Amino acid sequence: MSVPQSWTPVTSADSAAVPSRDQVVAGLKGTDEGGADLVQLLTPEGVRVADERFDRYAADIGLDTLENLYRDMVLVRRFDREGNALQRQGQLGIWVPLLGQEAAQVGAGRAMAPQDMAFPSYREHGVAWTRGVDPTDLLGIFRGTDHGSWDPLEKRFHLYTIVIGNQCLNATGYAMGQKFEGKVGDGDDAEATICFFGDGATSQGDVHEGFVWAAVYDAPVVFYCQNNQWAISEPTERQTRVPLYKRAQGYGFPGIRVDGNDVLACLAVTRWALEECRTGNGPVLVEAFTYRMDAHTTSDDPTRYRLADELELWKLKDPIERVRVNLVREHGVEQEFFSRVQADSDELAERFRQFCVDMPPPAPDRMFSKVYAEPSPTVEAQREAFLAYHASFEGSDV
Repeated sequence: MSVPQSWTPVTSADSAAVPSRDQVVAGLKGTDEGGADLVQLLTPEGVRVADERFDRYAADIGLDTLENLYRDMVLVRRFDREGNALQRQGQLGIWVPLLGQEAAQVGAGRAMAPQDMAFPSYREHGVAWTRGVDPTDLLGIFRGTDHGSWDPLEKRFHLYTIVIGNQCLNATGYAMGQKFEGKVGDGDDAEATICFFGDGATSQGDVHEGFVWAAVYDAPVVFYCQNNQWAISEPTERQTRVPLYKRAQGYGFPGIRVDGNDVLACLAVTRWALEECRTGNGPVLVEAFTYRMDAHTTSDDPTRYRLADELELWKLKDPIERVRVNLVREHGVEQEFFSRVQADSDELAERFRQFCVDMPPPAPDRMFSKVYAEPSPTVEAQREAFLAYHASFEGSDV
């Protein structure tokens, strides 16, 4: 089963109906804990609600697209759960779960235009899916055999970044290049960059340095913060005195908070933010208010620092369940569709699992290949020395 390519439709609307940057930003008022300031188009009960600022950016989302979004999230969750199981079985050195963050990632990923560029952290399996990266290409990272096996320029999706927050500098520099090369404007081929990071990364200097440079150069970059409430074992209130999206004001660009468990709202808000950047009004900070339902990684034990009641509360806001309920209640979708999606997810999980189990160990000299574009005498000497050392153990019990 192949990974679906981007199917994001192009919207067309009277330009007079498009909310201006000032109108959108002026509407971002409310409480600090996700009340009136939280952009939401689909409630946890699966009810479609209106938002005059962003309805235009979801106006083209009909039944087919909504079904596709549901399918995306189900399949992404399925191979994520399989990755967790594979680590427990000793097939992976570590796995980074995204359970609960499917809407934040799928919505943002599907909002991107084909020419846009994404810079992920190490948890963006859902964004990778939307950019056409096969899930099996993620396995080498967590098995310790490679740093990612896809072509970042072809997929318009950079390799995973393990160093916390470093991708914000990379994304800002790339976006500055887009502007310097004249790729920002009103044309259909205009480009933008989107950078994904977590709430914990906002305490890293690299993130703030990226904010400064992006603001000074009007770089076309969307900073997309998935606030999943916990930076490993530290809650958000230990990271900041104000809601994360409000930090953007100090750098001179707009920030907005969206319900990160609402795939429609994430799609609409990210479309708006990317459009702002492509047309020269960037940067923008988006805070996707969501929750990490699983551990930070498989080496983490969340029961040591958070209460079970908190987890149970967020289960009621499950991003997949609210779309399923909406499909049934408001669109009359039959069980046959959900069974078909489940079968597709089982097929993907089986392929993902079998690929992992069958992965051969890398050759000893692989780490020396493709270090530089041109041959390097220094690297070649290191390679020969290492292979000689490796060969010295042949025939021994070591």
